[in-house]
Amino acid sequence: MRSSVVNEKVAEDCRTPKPSDIGAPRCIAKRLGVRQSSAAFNRRAQKQLRHVICVFALTGICSCAASAQQRANMDSGLVVSFRSVNSPNRAHSSVAPQIGLYVAQGGTPSPFVPNGPFTAKWDGYVNADLRGEFFFRAEANGAFELKINGKPVLQLTNHAGETPALPVREASALSEAVQLNKGANPLTAVFKSPGRGDAWVRLGWTEKGTNTSPIPRESLMHAATPELARDEQLALGRELFLEHRCIKCHAAKLSSGAPELSMDPPSFEGIGARRQSGWMARWILHPKSQRSDTRMPEVLHGENAEAEAQAIAAYLGTLRTESEPALQPLKPLKHNAEPSPALFEKLLCAACHTAPDYAGPPTNKVALAQVATKFQPGKLAHYLLMPERDYAWTRMPNFRLTESEAKALAQQLLAAAPKEQMPTPDSSLTTKGNELVQTRGCLNCHSLAIENKFHTKPLEALSSVAGCLGVMSSASPAYGFSTEERAALQAFLKTGIESLDRQASAEFAERQTRILNCTACHSQQEGFPPLPILGGKLRPEWSAAFIAGEIPYKPRAETHPKGEVWLEARMPAFRARAKYLAEGLAAQHGFGAHTAPNPKPDPELVKIGQKLVGKDGGFSCVSCHAVGSVAAADVFESEGINFIYSAERLLPDYYRRWVRNPLSIDPQTKMPMYFEEGRSPLTEILDGDAEKQIDAIWNYLLLGAKMPPPNTGEAQ
Repeated sequence: MRSSVVNEKVAEDCRTPKPSDIGAPRCIAKRLGVRQSSAAFNRRAQKQLRHVICVFALTGICSCAASAQQRANMDSGLVVSFRSVNSPNRAHSSVAPQIGLYVAQGGTPSPFVPNGPFTAKWDGYVNADLRGEFFFRAEANGAFELKINGKPVLQLTNHAGETPALPVREASALSEAVQLNKGANPLTAVFKSPGRGDAWVRLGWTEKGTNTSPIPRESLMHAATPELARDEQLALGRELFLEHRCIKCHAAKLSSGAPELSMDPPSFEGIGARRQSGWMARWILHPKSQRSDTRMPEVLHGENAEAEAQAIAAYLGTLRTESEPALQPLKPLKHNAEPSPALFEKLLCAACHTAPDYAGPPTNKVALAQVATKFQPGKLAHYLLMPERDYAWTRMPNFRLTESEAKALAQQLLAAAPKEQMPTPDSSLTTKGNELVQTRGCLNCHSLAIENKFHTKPLEALSSVAGCLGVMSSASPAYGFSTEERAALQAFLKTGIESLDRQASAEFAERQTRILNCTACHSQQEGFPPLPILGGKLRPEWSAAFIAGEIPYKPRAETHPKGEVWLEARMPAFRARAKYLAEGLAAQHGFGAHTAPNPKPDPELVKIGQKLVGKDGGFSCVSCHAVGSVAAADVFESEGINFIYSAERLLPDYYRRWVRNPLSIDPQTKMPMYFEEGRSPLTEILDGDAEKQIDAIWNYLLLGAKMPPPNTGEAQ
């Protein structure tokens, strides 16, 4: 079809949309006669379709797109307000990406709400591109009610302690058809935690059929309120307090609380063997001149500041007995080739760093121009092998490099870095430096086996208008807080200190994935799954091990079977945060930290599943997916996940949603959609019942490494 004909057809049909059509991609696809369920709907077809969509969305020809005026004063997500049942005046609100949460018994959904029974209320709008009917289903342990456009849609009264709680694998009945108007439809949902057991809820929707999926954040919207702004200011204050390790100087009586209370800075033990004294002097004097987002404050002020920095650096330079590694080194992944000299590019280091020879405008990335003056000779490669050795909570992750890779990457960085000569501090200053380290607060954060002579007020006696946040004195550390940050910290010190003693998993994951810049790869780079789906996709036990660097394989191959490079980038390890991140990502989607073990596979279904993934009468899944040592047969662009890893990685619900309609989860996927309206094109297998075939494939996947090889179309 020629482009002019396409344009005329799309423009005409989209001006008169059908009531059942919602969402520009499907609207245009239907008008063009594109069957998204067809295996032939490959990447080229998707690209062409997305191009047409973009053209008409930008020109305003297609009425499928929601009006800009409706969205102008709204942001994505819903406002969720948590309130303590036992202390109703204790509440806190934030923005949630969806209606889903999981709180272990006795826990809290927000660090600003006391542990124990709670209510959660979501407010906002569900946005419809076109007028249409939708169906909703909820799963919950607790009471749940959903209203849209002021009308009741769902109500679960199964409340533990009053009537039997809803079992984990049981859901509410599908709602009656709900008419969504074009544009923003007011939505309110209320959840009350159960009298016993873990509290959790998950809400899904569907336009047709009975299989629901989570409502994407892009379809949920909210308007700003003064209450939300106030609570977001408190949350910012708490984040700043934790990230700047204020608790290290201002002691408090806390039982356990936030994991970040135990965050460490780099150890001083053996630091002279790792860092050059000249660089340390510059860093101590003006940390933000070296790294704009550092948490390290300026602790030296006045006319003697430079001399004192030189003295401290001279003393630290004498500390050359390195401590033993606090953690065992991670085992390197097996790779298909020797390290490339361009590892900086292939490991996507530029997601967080500017290259050593970067000469462009200022960015918020961490500059590497100082690597040649920062590290002692030979120590950069050691650092790259195990960044967390002397700093467990470092934001620099462990890429599980081999020794040869670490040396190659270090060589690449050092070759491009400026060769600046930095003066070495006078060794006669070491005695003065020792005294300053003991008296200027350095040892409140950095560990070193000498006496700490610096003391300041405990947290409960701290004034919000003095010291770091008020009138600076010669003894006050200067953090460079903005006016907004200063106000947030002051508000937090007045009303939010108790929140330090509480941990909310979902809140931790939201905050730390942002701080760690996870979206620089996820949702941005090809081959990386979108970050918002991960908590509802991966088993949290597997996810925790993967984030910690304890999974011995890469789920996706690094090169194609014929040797072409596919995805050399790899998931780095954040060991100190791994457990908390995995639990928090799952909690955001309504899943707990532990999942039920997979059932024993049915032998008969295994045989059917084996046939379905093969080439002889099956879906030819082996064209793109390897099965153990059996390589993918006909990879045309990107290889899929090796099937032996699927069952141990994926939540069963996600597997089923993905296979039914992969494009609804990831519009960029190359995975075709084979099933439509519960039917399969392979009608001779299990009567063409899509759900039965999907279950048969899952039973086959449950065998993991014991899966018998499928038919590959070659002589067996």
